[in-house]
Amino acid sequence: MARLHFGWPRRVFAQVLAAQLLITTGVLLLLTGLFLQPLRAQLDDEAEHQALAIAQTTAADPDIERGVTHSEPLPSGPVQQQAERTRAATGALYVVVMDRRGVRWSHTDAWRVGHRVSTDPSAALRGNIVLQVDRGTLGVSARAKVPLRTPAGTVIGAVSVGIAYSGIHDRLLAALPGLLRYAGAAMAVGACAASIVARVLRKRTHGVSVGDISALLAERDAMLHAVREGVLALDREGRVRLVNDEAARLLTLGDRVEGQSLQDVLPAGRSRDVIGGQVAGRDLLTVRGNRVLIANRMPTHDGGSVITLRDRTEVELLGRELDSTKGLLEALRAQEHEFANRLHTVLGFLELDMTERAKSYVSSLTSARRSSREEFTERIGIPLVSALLVGKSAVAAERGVRLQLSPATWLPPGVIDPSDVVTVLGNLIDNAVETIGGGRVPEPTVEVEIVSEGGTVTVRVSDNGPGVPTELRTRIFEEGWSTRDTPGRRDRGLGLALVKSLVERYGGDARVDSRAGGGALFTVTFPEVLATDGQVAADRPWQESLT
Repeated sequence: MARLHFGWPRRVFAQVLAAQLLITTGVLLLLTGLFLQPLRAQLDDEAEHQALAIAQTTAADPDIERGVTHSEPLPSGPVQQQAERTRAATGALYVVVMDRRGVRWSHTDAWRVGHRVSTDPSAALRGNIVLQVDRGTLGVSARAKVPLRTPAGTVIGAVSVGIAYSGIHDRLLAALPGLLRYAGAAMAVGACAASIVARVLRKRTHGVSVGDISALLAERDAMLHAVREGVLALDREGRVRLVNDEAARLLTLGDRVEGQSLQDVLPAGRSRDVIGGQVAGRDLLTVRGNRVLIANRMPTHDGGSVITLRDRTEVELLGRELDSTKGLLEALRAQEHEFANRLHTVLGFLELDMTERAKSYVSSLTSARRSSREEFTERIGIPLVSALLVGKSAVAAERGVRLQLSPATWLPPGVIDPSDVVTVLGNLIDNAVETIGGGRVPEPTVEVEIVSEGGTVTVRVSDNGPGVPTELRTRIFEEGWSTRDTPGRRDRGLGLALVKSLVERYGGDARVDSRAGGGALFTVTFPEVLATDGQVAADRPWQESLT
């Protein structure tokens, strides 16, 4: 047989419901008691004053005064008869007339006439009025005692009148049903309100118990402080309501930022715009200090948001090394045939005993290569970018394309994150070389221009090919769209889409125009990528990985 277990509920909503019902019941009982106590005192006071009015009226009756003065205390005497008529007319429990000795001249029980009263009459006999609830020969009653005086004012006795206390009790009980009805209605309203609150709380807490909530909060706190991603939560007003250790480190926040506005904890700039939701998108790049962060923002049902932050700085060195290795491999592959042809030429000179011609040929090759390399390194202050241009120049030369720098090119060594500049520049050069290489145009030339102004870097890559029609200049940046269809290649249409997506993360822009004299001109703008505090890129280890 199943055993019933009664105890305090574990669910939060059930605990709240039980607590509210207990509180409502307790408050109603307290209010009922507080109401009944004054009601009882009021009923006692009314009964005492009723008895007082009857006693004073009786004491003022001249027949009572003459009877006490000129007759004897007899059960059939005039005082007994007059007192009984008064008792019957007023509904009092008793009307007792006594002399100064305390001997009764009247009583409800006639046989008690001529005997002393059971309670002390001295206060009334001294001329005082007495109001009290007391027990006498007829039980508990609300009584009043007044002095009985002669016309001259001499106290010759007292009159005591009692109102049955059972009548007061009956009136009190008669008031209880109405009081209980109001109390029951109030309890029903309180129970309904408690039930509604409990339902809402059940929905909000998903029916979990108090112990589970405590465990969940502890687990959440441990998880937030253990993960290596920054987590920042904002309410609908833009105030910080949660920040873990990693987010505080990545954003260089101070202590106790919870409850403060985002505008108070972060300075104006792209980081605050991305976290505050002014910039929309996924995997948004932002720079905070010397860190490159990837931010994602997820809105919550209450109008707030949760922002996750990943530190991209930690993988930059490996990414730079991988990019440089790929560029080196491409350059080596491109120069393999060129070096072989030159070696064959030198070998031919030697076999023909043209030693001086061989020396002159080798010297000219060395001088030209040194001149080209120095041009890149002098105008480009970022080793990673200059290395890319050297490698791409060799690859372009293999395709019969000349890669040259614009005379206006100048890039100082202050780019905070040059890897994305390398990615964009490499994609644009590859597209240009593939478009005009292979004998498609006479004297194919690709010109690269990189300039900086303030904190902005602008990259321009132009070619002397057929250019891009005006109606296609927007579609060309769409993912999967390409003007070429190469069998076996599924990655067509990704390069320019990657360029546009990458630049837009910085808040920049990518566009294509016509080149003066024919061809295409791609312009890409990177805002706020140059250090403005005197910190140069050479201070960063990943930017020296190729030196």
